[in-house]
Amino acid sequence: MTIWSPAVFERGGPRYLAIADALGEAVASGALSPGSRLPTHRELADQLGVTVGTVSRAYAEAARRGLVAGEIGRGTFVRGGGVDEAAEGRDEPIDLAQNHPPEPVSRPERAALASSLASIGRRADFGRLLAYPAAGGNPEDREAGAEWIARAGVSAAADRVLVCTGSQHGLTVVLATLLRPGDLLLTEALTYAGLKSVVGLLHLKVAGLPVDAHGLRPDAFEQACRKGNARALYVIPTHHNPTTAIMPLERRQEIAKIAERHGVVIVEDDVHGLLPESRPVPLAALAPERTCFLTSTSKTLAPGLRIAYVLAPAPMVPRLTDSLRATTWAVAPLTAAVASSWIVSGTADAILAERRREARARQNLAREVLAGADFDARPEAYYLWLRLPEPWRRDTFAAVLRARGVALTSAEAFAVGRNPAPHAVRLCLGAARSRDALRRGLGLVADVLHGAGEAGAAVV
Repeated sequence: MTIWSPAVFERGGPRYLAIADALGEAVASGALSPGSRLPTHRELADQLGVTVGTVSRAYAEAARRGLVAGEIGRGTFVRGGGVDEAAEGRDEPIDLAQNHPPEPVSRPERAALASSLASIGRRADFGRLLAYPAAGGNPEDREAGAEWIARAGVSAAADRVLVCTGSQHGLTVVLATLLRPGDLLLTEALTYAGLKSVVGLLHLKVAGLPVDAHGLRPDAFEQACRKGNARALYVIPTHHNPTTAIMPLERRQEIAKIAERHGVVIVEDDVHGLLPESRPVPLAALAPERTCFLTSTSKTLAPGLRIAYVLAPAPMVPRLTDSLRATTWAVAPLTAAVASSWIVSGTADAILAERRREARARQNLAREVLAGADFDARPEAYYLWLRLPEPWRRDTFAAVLRARGVALTSAEAFAVGRNPAPHAVRLCLGAARSRDALRRGLGLVADVLHGAGEAGAAVV
């Protein structure tokens, strides 16, 4: 075993990232050579005076960066000469944490991209795609966005659609426009983790409201609105992240009426909304004059496109356009043109169908491997919500899986404000490179899940 004890305490930021950064520097400088066996999690934790969980997170981060690889029964090695490549392929860390669309075996988006780029390159106005686009997006891209939004059941005029650089950018633009620092934003008690980052960036107040099996509870929303200081509601009615809940139509209608009654603007996140074969109409169709509707191509077509569409009430569009220009000025026209060509030609529908098929296959696999476990899932969802049995605790469970080479996300990442996070984890099914890799990862989850003795020892 290589003796390696990094100096991490003078570095800023989380300790696990400091360890991973130090490991990367040691590899780059040659201090750690390919094939070197690193200290065990416990040994390095004792050397540094940190927890085993911190070291496990550090090694998982280093593996994500391609610096190390784990071999069951042997340890963690610097990638390169000394690592058995066949073993590495079998035992490399398995990502159940990142919410990626699953890669279909046919990989239709690759051929579609090559075809689209060739076609775009032959356009007479190709040079225009290398210039600044119009405010809010070029007209043809806003038209394509309106067409994509219409797939979700919302009638959208192109002049009410803005083209953004991914859904995170779209969310930032909307909240920066609607709210000022210190304003109160309502959301579900468990919600998309990226929202918390935007709330911090914009210095907003946020309150998490109770949810049940059908999503946000209307009575909780009504009670929060009666206090009179809420400006907006951020909500995920379809394939709620992380619980996968789909809000029924009756509840959507009730939420829309409450928002209207109290003058609260709705920010509807529908990035997964086209995945179910059938779903109730979006809130934007029920309350079009007070809903900003957000969708994207990242979860349905390809993450790297980084194209999102915001449908807003007409009076809000000029202000949203100003916010868009203040953040990224405009979306890259070439990327937007690829998304538009896929939508208009029907290629997007074909890719979406393949994503759905692969999601169903992976959900079926999860039901098989996790038989008997307590979890919520949807046939076309990219993730599932696993409730942990006693005596497991969310952080301990995640740390044990990280030590075994499986990354997942604890419920704490989704908890808003002071709401206590349940003892649950989100398992994403799309980031694993193959169904075989997913089966291995879920198998390790099942093994740990039923390791009651290990759970008890971990929480003593």
